[in-house]
Amino acid sequence: MTLVASVLPADFAELGHQVQLLEKAGVDRIQWDVMDGRFVPNLTFGPDVIASCRDRVMLGFEAHLMVEDPDPMLPRWVDAGCELVIVHAEATRHLHRTLGRIRQLGARAGVALNPATPLASVEHVLDLADLLLVMTVNPGFGGQRYLDGMATKIAHARALIDRRGLAVELEVDGGIGPGTIGHAAKAGATVFCVGSALFADGPSGLPGRVAALRAEATDERRNP
Repeated sequence: MTLVASVLPADFAELGHQVQLLEKAGVDRIQWDVMDGRFVPNLTFGPDVIASCRDRVMLGFEAHLMVEDPDPMLPRWVDAGCELVIVHAEATRHLHRTLGRIRQLGARAGVALNPATPLASVEHVLDLADLLLVMTVNPGFGGQRYLDGMATKIAHARALIDRRGLAVELEVDGGIGPGTIGHAAKAGATVFCVGSALFADGPSGLPGRVAALRAEATDERRNP
């Protein structure tokens, strides 16, 4: 399993230090939740902010673009150091072309689906995707409650990927933490984006929370 840390709940004044702490704690990637205030009701990071943290860690960066019309800015996210760029099917007019463009720029391409968006909307572009992200909350804000009903969608996505023999990662994002990470793993997810649950206070500290989440997801995958 792959554990991806969202820095949305982090202290924005200490982002460079925060990503270093996450790397030391044992996460596998960093996710940058890019929001434009139009596709979702929030504003977050620009490419210059991401670029300023790039040389602080060796971890891979993924940009989750919750923005309308992501195409004009695609080179900026890749130049900022994001090896994986995820666009939303709902926000992209020519999804096939956009995914191809991301790969042309030298990055891996991901496509995300909001909870209400059916898998059928990406079925015919998965051959151009390296990752499929099933949102388990409605995007825009951290700290939301995991939507239990997404288990069926995750399972159907897992079946679709496996049936076609595609090398596509299946990621979940939204409300992932103790209890819910196992639920998503049992449904078939292999990549788990965690935000608030990593930054919560507790006696185990950040490394302990990372280890516990990894163990829970791994146990569910081994014992479905």
